[in-house]
Amino acid sequence: MTNVTNVPDSTPGNQPSRRDFIRTSSILVAGGLGIGRTAHARGTDVIRIGLIGCGSRGTAAAIQMLNTTSGPVRLVALADVFPDRLQAAYRQLRSRHGDQLDLPPERRFTGLEAYRQLLETDVELVILATPPGFRPQQFEAAVAAGKHVFLEKPVAVDVPGVRRVLDASAEAERKNLAVAVGLQRRHEPAYRETIAQLHSGQVGDFVTLRVYWNGGGVGTCPRQPTQSELEYQLRNWYYFTWLSGDHIVEQHVQNLDVANWLIQDLPVEVNAQGGREVRKRRGNEGRDFGQIYDHFFCEFTYPNGVRVFSQSRHIRNCWNRVSEHVDGTSGSADISGGKIYDRSGTIVWRTQATRDGHQQEQHDLLADLRAGRVPNEGQYGAHSTLTAILGRLAAYSGQRIRWDEALASHVTLANTSVLTSLADHAPTCPDQDGDYPIPVPGTTVTL
Repeated sequence: MTNVTNVPDSTPGNQPSRRDFIRTSSILVAGGLGIGRTAHARGTDVIRIGLIGCGSRGTAAAIQMLNTTSGPVRLVALADVFPDRLQAAYRQLRSRHGDQLDLPPERRFTGLEAYRQLLETDVELVILATPPGFRPQQFEAAVAAGKHVFLEKPVAVDVPGVRRVLDASAEAERKNLAVAVGLQRRHEPAYRETIAQLHSGQVGDFVTLRVYWNGGGVGTCPRQPTQSELEYQLRNWYYFTWLSGDHIVEQHVQNLDVANWLIQDLPVEVNAQGGREVRKRRGNEGRDFGQIYDHFFCEFTYPNGVRVFSQSRHIRNCWNRVSEHVDGTSGSADISGGKIYDRSGTIVWRTQATRDGHQQEQHDLLADLRAGRVPNEGQYGAHSTLTAILGRLAAYSGQRIRWDEALASHVTLANTSVLTSLADHAPTCPDQDGDYPIPVPGTTVTL
């Protein structure tokens, strides 16, 4: 039997049930909305932020944070594994918000330990936008350092990582630290208005949801002759499960989060299938496709009998769509499009609200902090991340997976805490032919 997730974690036994998981998280969300200390406790209106992970998403998040209008913001520290990526981000940030940067060379940190150096500075709010495999470890460190955190999605790549995020979110709540998660649809006015209409009964009782992330995929970063195995995987991180969680976790988590948000519950079980139809090795071609699948199909079952049918595909020249839809007893809705239909298919309601959730989530976070509100989104971020992980576990194994049995798993994809240098041994390695282990349904064990 092939087991591609083979590093046990050290979490003690007696894992919480699904019911306990929801109840505890609901309490934390409620507690995290209370009035607390403001972000700018140093006696100035300026909020000092730091960026950990200077790729495209991290750089965009920093720009969006600097765009906010509730008060002055200053970017005072950068951290990334790679100097070239940090420098590229610095140039882009300087061209957009040069007057809001205070980034002397001594506060631009590089290497696998760069995030620790940044957390030792006097930043008050950090953006965590490194590959998701490092997110639980870096989130724990940020909370321990007393920082407010904007945590990109997904928040983890395996079940033990999800539990670490839940624990760190609880610690942040105790410390009165904000935790925002980059599931931006929750902040986008058009989505919020549409979900509110559906919660008010506009389509009756929910029967089925259909959620999609079908697209052409993302580019690869071909191996360079001077790279170590670890550096190669870090630069090509999307294609390694220990770093990205596979695209069902890294991207499709956003659509699955909408399903959880609408249903206001978590799935009981899932059955799924997936594979690699085009990400195949053909001679020297395809070497950079790593381990991940190029398509998934999942059927999630929720406690009230609602089923969510989920597609996520990375294949070009196919039917592509990124959206969410619900069918109810008295109508249906295109959630992403902000449209509600009656049973005859006639539009009966359409949102007029604005879009751009990526910018709105930063407006909301900084406005909350300035008003003394301390949001904690770590719990629903963990819920939705685990929902996506559940789908991957079922597709990789070919088995029906229940939420409770997955939540009890001690199987982790990598021990990232031991990685301190690019010369370190990579958590997964190619065979003598240069091929990486690929999950095989019916053979691969995921729990």
